[in-house]
Amino acid sequence: QVQLVESGGGSVQPGGSLRLSCTASGSFASIVAMGWYRQAPGKQRELVARITSGGFTNYADSVKGRFTITRDNAKNTVYLQMNSLKSEDTAVYYCNTALITMGRMINEYWGQGTQVTVSS
Repeated sequence: QVQLVESGGGSVQPGGSLRLSCTASGSFASIVAMGWYRQAPGKQRELVARITSGGFTNYADSVKGRFTITRDNAKNTVYLQMNSLKSEDTAVYYCNTALITMGRMINEYWGQGTQVTVSS
């Protein structure tokens, strides 16, 4: 069983910063990629940022230059540093991972979500 545990959400004023973290635990062979998605009320879930095991990253256009995704492979942990936050960044942020199971299959897992609220 694979679990993703997220932390770091909260409330912040516009222009502020938050750092999210997500750790994968359980039995698996290796992690292919980890990332963050978000879902605002009334909107579809969207990709925010993603990083592969090789360190390749991609970002939503709306967060480029403000958010940075990094990864600690030894700790199976991904971080999302969010700077210059805007009200439109308010959403539930979900950690996601694609990994290779012990049975050599690629599966996808989601965290429980953490609320980020940007408001004055």
